[in-house]
Amino acid sequence: MPRDLISSDIILRNIKPGDKRKRISDGDGLYLLLFVKGGSHGWRFDYSVHGKRKTLSLGTYPDTGLKLARDKAATARQLVAAGVDPSANRKVARAQFALANLASKRADAGLPVLDSFEDVAREWFNTRRDDWAASYGDKIIRRLEVDVFPWIGRTPVEEVTPPQLLTVLRRIESRGVVETAHRALENCGQVFRFAVATGKAVSNPARDLKDALRKPTVRHFPAITDPLRLSELLRACDAYQGTHVVRAALRLLPMVLLRPGELRLARWGEFDLDAGVWTVPAARMKREKAGKLHGKPHVVPLATQAVAALRDLAPLTSGGEYVFRGERHHDRPMSDAAINAAFRAMGFGKDEVTAHGFRATARTIMAERLGMPESVIEAQLAHAVKDSLGRAYNRTEFQAERSSMMQTWADYLDRLRRGAEVIALPISATKQAAQAA
Repeated sequence: MPRDLISSDIILRNIKPGDKRKRISDGDGLYLLLFVKGGSHGWRFDYSVHGKRKTLSLGTYPDTGLKLARDKAATARQLVAAGVDPSANRKVARAQFALANLASKRADAGLPVLDSFEDVAREWFNTRRDDWAASYGDKIIRRLEVDVFPWIGRTPVEEVTPPQLLTVLRRIESRGVVETAHRALENCGQVFRFAVATGKAVSNPARDLKDALRKPTVRHFPAITDPLRLSELLRACDAYQGTHVVRAALRLLPMVLLRPGELRLARWGEFDLDAGVWTVPAARMKREKAGKLHGKPHVVPLATQAVAALRDLAPLTSGGEYVFRGERHHDRPMSDAAINAAFRAMGFGKDEVTAHGFRATARTIMAERLGMPESVIEAQLAHAVKDSLGRAYNRTEFQAERSSMMQTWADYLDRLRRGAEVIALPISATKQAAQAA
C-alpha cells in the first residue's frame, strides 16, 4: 500500500481552524484526525490482526510530528507482521511500567516489594495480629524480620523453593537455637498457606521441611522437687537481706502458684484480704487473646500465711498501685529479674531454681507427697484443659477444694521451714515437674 502521502510537515502546520477535512491520510493505515482534542490533531493507525480491525492512537500533533508518527506506525506494522497486537502490547508495557513505578514508590517509602515473601508475610501478620496478645505478635514479626526477611524477603512468594527456605532455617539452626528454627518454619508455613489462599502462590514449600531440621531439646524451668533442698531454699528466702518488697515476693511466690509475671504485676485493688482472695484479671493470665479479653479472672485462694505476708507489706506499698513496687520508681512494678537475682545472691544457681520453677515444685510435691487431686492442682495452676470437649463441659473451678489445698500447702511449707518432713521424693517425681512449666 502507498505510504508517505503527506509531502512535508509544512502541510500540517498550515491547517487552519474551519478546515472542512476530517482526516489527512499518510497511507498504509496512518492518518491524522483533525481537531479531535481542543484544537489538536490526533494520529491514528488502522490495522488488522487475528481477523479483527483495530485502531491505535499514536499521539497528538504537533507534539508528535510527522516523522515520529511514521516511526510509531512502522513499529506497529512490524508487530502486526509478527502476529502481535500493538494495542495489547502497549497495555502490557503500560502495566509493566506501572508496576515498576509502584515498586519504586514502595521502595522509597520503605515498603517491601509487591507480592514478595515479606509483603505477603506482613499482610498475613496484619490479618492475624488481632487474634494474638501483643507480646506474642511482637515475637512473631521480630523473628521474621531478623531471621527470614533478610534472605528471602524480596523473593516473589511464589518463587521461594523448599531448598531456599531450608537454607534460611539451617542458618538459624546453626546458632544453636533449634526451637527458634522450628518456630520460624511454622510461621513461614502459615505465610505460604495464606499466599496459596489469596492466589499469590500455588504451593507451600514449608510443608515437608519439618523432618529436615534437628529436633529441639525440650527444656523445662529448673525446679526443686526434693523437700530437703526445698526446706533449705525456704529458710534462705526468710533470711534474705534484700529489700522488704523482694523478701515479701519470695515469701508469697511459693504459696500462690502463679507465674512470676502474674505476681510481679499484682495490684492492691485485686485483693480482698478479709475474705482471703486474690482475683487476677484475665488480661494478665497466660491465655489466648480471646481468653484475655473475654475470659473469667483467675481466683487465687490465699492461705492465712499469705494474707499475713500481704498485711505486713501493706504499710509500705499500699499507698500506690503495685503490691511489689519498684525500688527506684514506685509507680512501676519491681523488675522481672528481681526474684531470680535474689536466688543467685542466696547461692542457688539458675540450673537449679527459677521463679517460674515454684509451680513445678508445687505440682510435684502436692500430687506425690500430699496426695492432692491433680484436677484441683491444675485448676489452681490455671492450666487449660487439653481437649476441646473438656473445655466445653468441665466448668467447675474446685473453689472450695482449692481453698483447702492452698492452706494445706502453706502449712506444709511452714513445716519444711522448721526442718520437718524433709524425706526426699523418688526420682520419678521429677517427671511431673515438667508438666507445671
